Amino acid sequence: MSQQAVERVFSKVLLGQFVELARQEVGPEKLALVLTDVHLSPGMLEADSLASLDGSGAADVYARLQQALRLFYGRGARGSLIRIGHALWERIASGTSFLERAELRVLRSLPVPARPRRVLELVASRLREGGGMVSIHSLDLDLMLADHSSAATVGQSADMPICFVTQGLIQGALAWAVDREADVEEVSCRAMGQPACEFRIRLGAR
Repeated sequence: MSQQAVERVFSKVLLGQFVELARQEVGPEKLALVLTDVHLSPGMLEADSLASLDGSGAADVYARLQQALRLFYGRGARGSLIRIGHALWERIASGTSFLERAELRVLRSLPVPARPRRVLELVASRLREGGGMVSIHSLDLDLMLADHSSAATVGQSADMPICFVTQGLIQGALAWAVDREADVEEVSCRAMGQPACEFRIRLGAR
């Protein structure tokens, strides 16, 4: 499957939550400065502008905002974006529908070894909401989340993985599910010219 064959789309709901969390992380005034520093208009993050986007437009804004943060903060952006990813999971877990909250309660009632894949499937379903293509795979005792749409990499080129928000989202979901941190590593990234952004999850002793 070629990179071009996978549509680069993102959920507008997740984009809105990401923008709100980015404002909380760096502050509204500083976020406006971050955008203008890279010649982007702060108006691109206003509610009316976000509401007018389709899935591909949402993916473009999602990628541009992360790029702006990386350029402005350099290496320090990684920690901020991972924290935003953690907080994004908290929004997903607390803002779901009645049926989805019931699903989360069932998930937490499962034996601990059964929870990681179930919660990763839930993360993948959220990333697919805008029309994206995301899958979960088993690798012996480890798990892999493969994001073929990888909205964060739209228009991006890098010599190392850049999908820190997704990394934080996965870490937050797993910590919620099993009450301990998991080792999550992005082992391939579309920004590096690879066919998918792949996250290897090492859970350690079960």
